[in-house]
Formats: sequence, structure tokens, C-alpha cells
Amino acid sequence: MANYDQPIIIKKVKKNKHAHHGGAWKIAYADFVTAMMAFFLLLWLISMTTPEQKEGLATYFAPPNIAPTTSGSGGALGGTALDDDGSLMAGSTPQERTDASVTPKGVEFGTNEGAMTGSEQKSGNQFDAAKASSYDLKAKDDQGFHSAAASIKQAWQALPDITSISDNLLVEQTEEGLNIRIIDQEGSPMFPEGSKYPNEATRQAIAAIAPILQKLSNPVRIEGHTAAGGVYANPRYGSWELSADRANTVRQIMGEFGLKDDKIDSVIGRSSAEPFFPNDPYMAANERIEITLLYETPPVPSDLKP
Repeated sequence: MANYDQPIIIKKVKKNKHAHHGGAWKIAYADFVTAMMAFFLLLWLISMTTPEQKEGLATYFAPPNIAPTTSGSGGALGGTALDDDGSLMAGSTPQERTDASVTPKGVEFGTNEGAMTGSEQKSGNQFDAAKASSYDLKAKDDQGFHSAAASIKQAWQALPDITSISDNLLVEQTEEGLNIRIIDQEGSPMFPEGSKYPNEATRQAIAAIAPILQKLSNPVRIEGHTAAGGVYANPRYGSWELSADRANTVRQIMGEFGLKDDKIDSVIGRSSAEPFFPNDPYMAANERIEITLLYETPPVPSDLKP
């Protein structure tokens, strides 16, 4: 029989919450992050400035009548005196003396020009002038190269004997200057095999360009190239000797027809080291002569220092 008189007990567990700590730690953390950011920004600014710029900044924020010197009496003025303008000067130093290591007078501090020291601005102005001169000279050379290329093609067209090798003659402007290539074609070589003397048609093509190159002030570089895989009967005479001899022979031919020796920059034998078709160094077109009319180098100011 059930016991209906037994009491029912309900147990409730009450959980206590922690007290609110407040938001003061957030403010402290934000201040810490801000201070660290400012610290790293300061380190970055210090690493980006030159010693001259640091000195200029120190001089800018220093008191105007005190100079960092240990000469003279060693006092506040360090043996210096104030001139009529209120700036520091040594007793025996003229007022015209300027310090090129700080921002020059008349330049606003904080600008791009003001961030440069006097010596940097002087070198920068000289460099800009030299750079502008280089651009002007290059534009003049480009105009001369365009005219020379047209004259060379016209001179070749006037020679009926070289019509058969017209595909072997290339003229193009490159980063170095105006490049004239006389290349071999399969079955149509410019030089007899193993010989440093060109065929008659090749000789006429070379002679035709000499007076044109002489009219320009640009230096001329002549290079001889051979294809890979050549066989030479003389073990002491190989592709290096042959390419150099062919380049020198071209120089002699051009000299006979008006190109003076003082126009020659260099005569080089490249052998098969720089093939015209790198993927196939054995191709006949790698056997060639390159005559390059180089860009003129602009004159460098005598007082320009690195």
C-alpha cells in the first residue's frame, strides 16, 4: 500500500555570478597598442632617414642660438659668436659660409626638396640635367638612325649585283642602336666556308654602308659570329679566330670606302657564343656579321660626384 503521507522535497540550486570587473583594462590595452604603434613608427622613420637628414632635424628642433660644438671655451656658445642676422658663426669664418649637409635657405622644411640636404639637391640637379641631356641625345640619335636606315636600304637597292642576297641583309633599331646584320642563308653563304674574305656581293653590300655611317657621329661596333659545329683543319685556328678575322676584314673594307678608324668602337669575334637562333645553334643564319651604330654617351659634368 502506497504511503501518501510522505512529503515531496524540491531542491533548488542557486548559482552566484561573478561581480562585474569593469572596462578599465580595455582602456589600458588600447593605450598600450597605441604606444607600441607609435614606437614602431618612430623606428621606421629613423631607419628611413640618412645621417645628414637626422642632423638637419636635430638642428631644426635645437635652440637657435646654441650649436653642438666643443671647440673654443666649451661653453654654451662653444667659442662662437652671433652675427648681425642672429645666427651662429665662428669668429674668423666669413658670413658667406653655408653648410651643404642641412636644408638650404629658401626651401620650405617638410617638402620633398626640404627633405633633401644641400649636397643631395646639388647632385640631384646635376643628375637631372645629365638625364635630360641623355634623353635629348637619344632622340637625336633615333632621328639619325631612322634616316641612316633608309639611306642604307636605298643604297642596297641601287646595286643590282646584290639583289640575290637581299634576304640576307637586315637593318633594325635595337636598344643598343642601329643594327645591320649580314647573315647566311641555307645555300647562300656570305663568306666561303672557313674563309675570312667575303663574297663579292657581300663585299659590295659592306662597302655601300661605309659612307653613310661616316656621316654620323655615333661609334661603330663590328662583331663576327659563327654557327656551331664547324670543322677546322688547323687545330690552332677555330671559330674564335675565324669570327674575329671576319669582323676585322669588314672593318678594313669599310675603311677603304670612307669609314675612318676613329669611328670604330670595337671589333669583336663572338664565335658561336651568341647564336641568332638560340634554339638551333647549328642553323646557317647564326653565321653572320653584325655592324651596330651605337647610341652616343652624353658627357658627364666634371663636378658631378656619385
